[in-house]
Amino acid sequence: MENYTLEHKKSFTLTAYGFSIQSNFQDMPTLQKEKAEFWGRLKADGRFNKLKDAAKNDREWSVNEVYQGKPWNYFAVEAGKSVADATRIIEFPESDYIVVAGNGDKETLFDQLTYRAFNEVLAKVTDYAYIGGPNATYRNDNGDGTFYGEFWVPVVKK
Repeated sequence: MENYTLEHKKSFTLTAYGFSIQSNFQDMPTLQKEKAEFWGRLKADGRFNKLKDAAKNDREWSVNEVYQGKPWNYFAVEAGKSVADATRIIEFPESDYIVVAGNGDKETLFDQLTYRAFNEVLAKVTDYAYIGGPNATYRNDNGDGTFYGEFWVPVVKK
């Protein structure tokens, strides 16, 4: 089984720009393309930098959640000031979280960690269950061309 840790996290809030996912979750290449196009638009229209300027640290987050019955993906930060046109302010509960960590390429790390968490870790963990709600992955630059990241998914003991 892939390595993971179980950690208790205090509640936290992320400020985000997002989009409603149209592709099938089982079609990973199409889903990755859809996310990359959205994130490219964020960079092109300045919203990426607007969020980064409001951030209180260097963590860049990718958040997945079902909102109003539709799957969404967001680019988010832990904001130190408000961002008036943000798509959502996402509240994460105080909870136990399964944390899957790793290093990799900036553009693929979010999807790699998410895949590992859902397909390799949560599929085999028998004493905890995903409680639904938002899950998130952050990344930090290692300074050598690679990135460190962690996927956090809230769980409850079965």
